[in-house]
Amino acid sequence: MATKKKETPGSLEYKGKPLLRRGNLIYYGNPDDKYIIMMTVQETTEIIDLNVATSVLVQLQTNDIPGKERVLKKAERDGLYSALDLAEFWLDEAVSS
Repeated sequence: MATKKKETPGSLEYKGKPLLRRGNLIYYGNPDDKYIIMMTVQETTEIIDLNVATSVLVQLQTNDIPGKERVLKKAERDGLYSALDLAEFWLDEAVSS
């Protein structure tokens, strides 16, 4: 029998993986897995009273090692969509290896 995932009201997902935002930081992936993505919104621009990310730093991190050594890959992308696209690729690649 399949078990259902607990969904909390207002929780966000992208391609089946959880998204959590804390200020300018966006975490992508399951925190219980070995790898997670951390995205830092570095610059925003206002478009019709809405702040839109224009520069995002994407980092693939491991949950096994504390400190700065946990960053495995790092890149900067223009816009949140391209950052999420790269994050999905890196996370799938890391989890499958």
